Amino acid sequence: MSIKSVCVYCGSSNHVDEAYKSTAHAIGVLLAQQNLTLVYGGGHVGLMGTLADAALSVGGNVIGIIPEYLHNRESQHNGLTELHVVECMHERKKMMEDRSDAFLVLPGGFGTLDEVFEILTWKQLGLHNKNIIIFNQNKFWDPMIALIEHVINSGFAPKDNRKMYHVATSIGEIMPLLTTPEDRFVDPTDKWA
Repeated sequence: MSIKSVCVYCGSSNHVDEAYKSTAHAIGVLLAQQNLTLVYGGGHVGLMGTLADAALSVGGNVIGIIPEYLHNRESQHNGLTELHVVECMHERKKMMEDRSDAFLVLPGGFGTLDEVFEILTWKQLGLHNKNIIIFNQNKFWDPMIALIEHVINSGFAPKDNRKMYHVATSIGEIMPLLTTPEDRFVDPTDKWA
């Protein structure tokens, strides 16, 4: 399957180290230069806004999907290729999955954690078989990766669930991981075997 769109999960806080903002900018430019449509949460703040602005600045296509209550607070990005205002977070996450061929996880907060674990769970259940890349900038996601290992080692998830995602530690690793066909299908029946 060829990759035409990438969903990026990332933080909406403006109170983060400039290194994270700089990386989000570089990744937005990279995706646009590779003619990949960016699908994201539709906000104009934090890494989300930086990412979208960067992609748009070099002519990229950016699809934002934002729930109505955030739209009503005027935190949406008004300059996107497409902006979809949906009823709730559940609808937002489903539309993001539907519109994306792969997933990239940048540093973020509780919302990003929610998104990454939901998309991993959907893959575990066989609802999709798309690439999931965790960008572990400056070891930001080390605790989450350790938690996943703890869950697997404690028997709450099968060992082959380690195959559900890839970890990148440099921007140069992202495109090869995104564009490599996902052949690491996880059998959902293993969860209960």
